[in-house]
Amino acid sequence: MMFKKWLRDNGMHISWLVALVATLGSLYFSEILHFAPCKLCWYQRILMYPLVVILGIAAVRRDYKLTIYVLPLTIWGACISIYHVLLQMGVFKETGTGCGPIACDTDYLNWLGFITIPMLAGTAFILLTVLQYLTYRATK
Repeated sequence: MMFKKWLRDNGMHISWLVALVATLGSLYFSEILHFAPCKLCWYQRILMYPLVVILGIAAVRRDYKLTIYVLPLTIWGACISIYHVLLQMGVFKETGTGCGPIACDTDYLNWLGFITIPMLAGTAFILLTVLQYLTYRATK
């Protein structure tokens, strides 16, 4: 019962923080470390960046109905991230001329042998999906 109240009071703020960290992280990798994003990275960015604004508005207004706008973005983002991770692992192969100027199986970052940029993005999308679902359920 206390977790439900805590989640109702803080879920949107935590979701906003996750989206903000993911957005700032992607900008750090591209603008500071000069890692050029591939086409799939751009798709993930297109889905993550608006979440900072949407979740920020939802957190300030305590508007839990915005979850219906957030979930499609997070679910699609998670799907793209999972595909991207599998592409980097070699489960799928790039077809045709590739992903664009930067190959989508390019692995700029590999912490502990398995943590890559698409995995970080996928973790953020999945965390946002779970947080939004639980927060929405806590309000009912």
